[in-house]
Amino acid sequence: MNTFKLSVLAAERIFYEGECVSLVIPISQGRYGIQAMHSNMIAAIVPGVLKVTMPDGSESVAAVSGGIVKVENNQVLLLVDTVERPEEIDENRARRAAEQAKEAILQKRSIQDYHAAQVKMARAINRLRVKKYENI
Repeated sequence: MNTFKLSVLAAERIFYEGECVSLVIPISQGRYGIQAMHSNMIAAIVPGVLKVTMPDGSESVAAVSGGIVKVENNQVLLLVDTVERPEEIDENRARRAAEQAKEAILQKRSIQDYHAAQVKMARAINRLRVKKYENI
């Protein structure tokens, strides 16, 4: 089975460094898959679900925020603001954040506030989506 080196780095920690078989990342056009010997590329990451398949066949999922991915010479570097495993997510906190973002969107103060609230809403919904993987 062909593998490649993956480094997933968040602002506050190293999330993963090692070999993997495949990686699925969220980009603006949808979910994008990467396998060994992928062509070189750079892309923007959007909030969503990150899925890594390990050499032993196990899969790991995480919630990621915005960032960037670089693929070069069978190595993948993923730089994101935040990354969280399902067990690290506080479901109640994520629900409260979604409700607060919803209220901020409805208040329509300024375009900047509206966009900031949309980003907060996307992150909260994504965290709740990933939290569901914990029970699978």
